[in-house]
Amino acid sequence: MYLRRCYRHRDGKRHGYWALVESYRTSRGPRQRVVAYLGEMDAAERLGLQQQAEGPAAIAQRGLFAEVKPQWVEVDLKRITVERKRAFGAPWLGLQLCRQIGLADFIERTLPSGQEEIPWPVMAQILILARLCHPSSELHIAEHFYESSALSDLLGVPADKVNEDRLYRALDHLLPHKEGLEKYLKHRLGELFELDYDLLLYDVTSTYFEGEAKQIPLAQRGYSRDHRPDCKQVNIALVVSREGIPVGYELFAGNRNDVTTLEEIVERMERLYGKANRIWVMDRGMISEENVRYLQQARRRYIVGTPKGMLRRFERELLAKDWHQVYAGLEVRFCPAPGGEEIFLLCRSAQRREKERAIHERFEKRIEEGLEKIAASCRKRKQESLVIAQRVGRLLGRNSRAAGAFEVQIEPDAQGFAKFHWKKVDRWRQWAELSEGCYLLRSNVTDWSPQELWRVYIQLTEAEAAFRIQKSDLQLRPIWHKKPKRVEAHILVCFLAYVLWKTLAQLCQRAGLGDEPRKVFQELAEVTLVDVVLPTRSGVTLRKRCISRPTEHQAILLHRLRLELPSSLEMTQV
Repeated sequence: MYLRRCYRHRDGKRHGYWALVESYRTSRGPRQRVVAYLGEMDAAERLGLQQQAEGPAAIAQRGLFAEVKPQWVEVDLKRITVERKRAFGAPWLGLQLCRQIGLADFIERTLPSGQEEIPWPVMAQILILARLCHPSSELHIAEHFYESSALSDLLGVPADKVNEDRLYRALDHLLPHKEGLEKYLKHRLGELFELDYDLLLYDVTSTYFEGEAKQIPLAQRGYSRDHRPDCKQVNIALVVSREGIPVGYELFAGNRNDVTTLEEIVERMERLYGKANRIWVMDRGMISEENVRYLQQARRRYIVGTPKGMLRRFERELLAKDWHQVYAGLEVRFCPAPGGEEIFLLCRSAQRREKERAIHERFEKRIEEGLEKIAASCRKRKQESLVIAQRVGRLLGRNSRAAGAFEVQIEPDAQGFAKFHWKKVDRWRQWAELSEGCYLLRSNVTDWSPQELWRVYIQLTEAEAAFRIQKSDLQLRPIWHKKPKRVEAHILVCFLAYVLWKTLAQLCQRAGLGDEPRKVFQELAEVTLVDVVLPTRSGVTLRKRCISRPTEHQAILLHRLRLELPSSLEMTQV
C-alpha cells in the first residue's frame, strides 16, 4: 500500500487531498485501487499512516483497517458539503444485468487484449451501459454523460481516459463478434429464464440517416416507417422469441422490399441455431406466394398474415354464423384450404371494426366535401377536363382508404369543357360493412385450435414493441455515423442494450412486477452517488463516498428483484 496525492478543482482553486492505494495483480497485469480517501493531512499524519501501512506488524493489504476500532472525531456541521453528485442507480442496475446474463464475462473473454491502456471489453461495456442509461452520441458520452454518472466508480476508468476516439475504436473491436454475441445471449437467456425457441416472430423496420451517407452502401431511400422519406435509411430485420427476447437481426439496404428478406433471415437463423421444428410467425408485409412455397418446400411451419384483398375469396364464409369466440369482442372461424395441407383462419374483432369504420367515415367525408367543392367550381365557371381530372386524382390519392366508395365521371361538353358528376357506390359500402374488423391468417399448422393459432399470431406485437423500444427508449434513430462498419456497430450496441432491457423485463415478470420495466428502471435511476466532505475540529477533512438511501418504493423494488445496493463503494482503477 502507498499514499497517492490527488487534486480537485473547486471554486476556481486547486485543492489537494490524499488517498490510500493498494496494488494487486490481475490477468492483465498489476492494477491499483483506492482503499480509502483520507482528505487533507499534514506531514506527520502522512508519515504515521505510511509506517502503519508498511510496518511488519500491520495487517496486510485490504484487511489493514478491518480490525481497527472506530475513532470518534468532532465534525464542523456548518462546513459539511456535498461534492460530485452523480447518477448511480441506472449504471449500477445496468451493470448488475450485464453480470447476471454473463455479458461482461463473455466480452472479457472474446475481445482481444493488447497494449491498450484501457481494455476494450471495459470500453464496450461503457458503450452498452450508456446506451441503456442515457442514449447519446459517443462525443456526448465522453464529454458529459460519463463524468456525470457513477460509471467511473463502478468500472474504475477515470473520466479523462474516456474520449471519443476510444469509444469509436471500441465499436470497431466489438462488431466482429456479432454472431458470437447472438448465439451466446440466445443460449444464456434461454437457460436463465427457461425459454423455448419453438416460435420465432419476424418483422422488419427501418431507421434513417442524418446527412448524405454517401459512403454507406446500405443507405438507400425506400418506404420509411419513420415518416422521413427525405432521408436515406437502412432496413433492420429482427427475430424475437414469443417473450420478445431478441434472437438475432440482419441489416438490409433501405430500398429492399420486405418480402425479399425472408429467405436470407430464415437460412441465417438455421445456420446459427440448426433446423429445429420451429414455427415462423410473420405479418402480411413479409409474405408472398413465392415465400409460402419456399417455407413449404423444406417443411417449415408458419403462421402468417395475408393481404387484405384475399378476404374477397372468403365472402361467403364471412356471412356464416358458426364463429368461435376467443374472448369478448373477438371471433375466429376455420376455413380449410383445398388439399388439407393448409388452413385459413378468419378473425373478426369488434374493436378493430370500430377503428376501421371510423377511418372509412373520416375519409369518405373528406372525399365527399372535396367532390362538392370541385362540382361547385365547375358550375361557377367553365374548366378544362384535364384540370378537373387532376384535382380528382389528387383528392382520391390523399384519401385512398375510401376512394372505392365513389364513382366519378368527367365528360367534355360540346365546347370541350368539363361536365362533372359523382355518386356513391353501394357495392363498396356493403363490402366495407361486411369486412370491417376482419383479417385472414394462413398456416400449415393444422393440429392447433383456432384460439391457439390466433394467440400465437397476435404475439407479433412483441417484435413491434422491440422496434418501438429501440427507437424511443434506446434512440436507435437517427444514425449519424459516416462509416459502414460504425453504422453496423451502432445498431449492435442498441441490440445489446435491448437485451439488457428485456432481461430486466423478465426479472420484473418473475418478481410479480409486470413485464414493463420502464417504470422500474426510472424509479431506480433516481439513486445517486455523492462525496460528503466532513471538516473536523483537528483540521483534517474527511471525505466519504455515499450512495443515497433508497426510498420506501425503491427498497421494495430492490427486494422484489433480489438486488441489494452496496453499503459503500470502492473505486477500482484499471
